Amino acid sequence: MTSPSSAPAPTRRRRPEPAPYALILGASVVLLAGLGYPVFWQIVTSLQTYGLAQQFGQPPAFAGLDNYARIFSDPSLWSVVARSIVFCLVNALLTVALGLACALLMRAVSAAVRITIQICLLLAWAMPMVAAVTVFRWLFDYRSGVVNWALASLGLHRFQGFSWLSQPLTFFLVATCIIVWMSVPFVAMSLYAGLTQVPGEVLEAAEIDGASSSQVLRHILLPMVRPVLSIVLLLQIIWDLRVFAQIRLLQDAGAPVSETNLLGNFIYELGVGRQDFGAAAAVSLFVLVLTVVLSSPYVRSLLKEDDQ
Repeated sequence: MTSPSSAPAPTRRRRPEPAPYALILGASVVLLAGLGYPVFWQIVTSLQTYGLAQQFGQPPAFAGLDNYARIFSDPSLWSVVARSIVFCLVNALLTVALGLACALLMRAVSAAVRITIQICLLLAWAMPMVAAVTVFRWLFDYRSGVVNWALASLGLHRFQGFSWLSQPLTFFLVATCIIVWMSVPFVAMSLYAGLTQVPGEVLEAAEIDGASSSQVLRHILLPMVRPVLSIVLLLQIIWDLRVFAQIRLLQDAGAPVSETNLLGNFIYELGVGRQDFGAAAAVSLFVLVLTVVLSSPYVRSLLKEDDQ
């Protein structure tokens, strides 16, 4: 039996150090001001009647939830939402799949070939967006485009003079080519950096045990780069849901606007085209909520991995 005097003293809870919080206080204030102020004014504008007259000094009238009721009862909004979600998920998954393939290729080839691939990826990534869209518009031009010429040379004569941008399905095919082509370099370089952190001893042990290449990929490489894979997929979903400029520039080439609008273009049409900034602000807040909903599963998975 131990005497009361020899019992261990109760441990004291350490006070949290204020220094780390003080260091991030400035950045937190700037971040809240930079992000919170625009969101606050979006909320205020969405509750007002704000049009062309208000831009010339007339005070806006309080509209309450009228903008939300009017927009959400519009069937065209829901067709744009469905189109945007499908386009976003297809592009994000395709980008991550091709980026993973490029990362695995860079891991397998020699140093000279790998450097050549990385230079090509960086050149594609560094190309300005307007220049990239212009190049793809030339490639898919129905009069003198290389794509139509190549397909017709292979015997597919129905593509002679085929207008890719005049039909919604082929329009989004061209848009997918542009967005994926510009997004794959970031995903490929990020995943390749993650693959370089896989210990060589683990791969050697798997090779000694007779594991095939597909088994190494499925049971070793993918689980080890899963955090990076989750992050790049989350970023792609957020970015592809907010696509605007690529679609707008392709629409200027003669595409049907009402059938090819995504959420960003729909907001632009409401605000700039119809001068209905209250409704545009309401849809913008809806896009913010939709982004949170689509990205929440991936955020939860990242938090679970951190807890483990």
